[in-house]
Amino acid sequence: MTPNSEDLATSWLVEAGLRPTRQRVALAELLVGDGKHRHVTAESLFDSAKTKGAAVSLATVYNTLRAFCDAGVLQEITVDGSKSYFDTNTHDHPHFFWEDSSKVTDAPAEQLVIQNLPEAPEGMEIASVDVVIRLRKL
Repeated sequence: MTPNSEDLATSWLVEAGLRPTRQRVALAELLVGDGKHRHVTAESLFDSAKTKGAAVSLATVYNTLRAFCDAGVLQEITVDGSKSYFDTNTHDHPHFFWEDSSKVTDAPAEQLVIQNLPEAPEGMEIASVDVVIRLRKL
């Protein structure tokens, strides 16, 4: 039997140690219900939830996205100080930010080479390196 989108969403939550509440399942279904990775903002996820008929507030979407990040099933990508995107692919990889459409997409990781990172200050370690490549039309 092939799992449906609700089953995939519920499994995703349970595997992350999150209680599958009605609202979490509705949002998780929009994020991972088709098995594909995606990049969303809180506002775009809220709009998708409303279109689907899910009864969630924008505050609930923000709180749920934060819980998903804390559980390690979403990665937050900050493009500027006022806009965050959320990625269902939590493996380290670079992103393109398309300035004309304010869209975030994956960049080809195999083409990125990072050399000579600075040493971390004493008592610290580098936890990750976030790469966002801004694109604009010529």
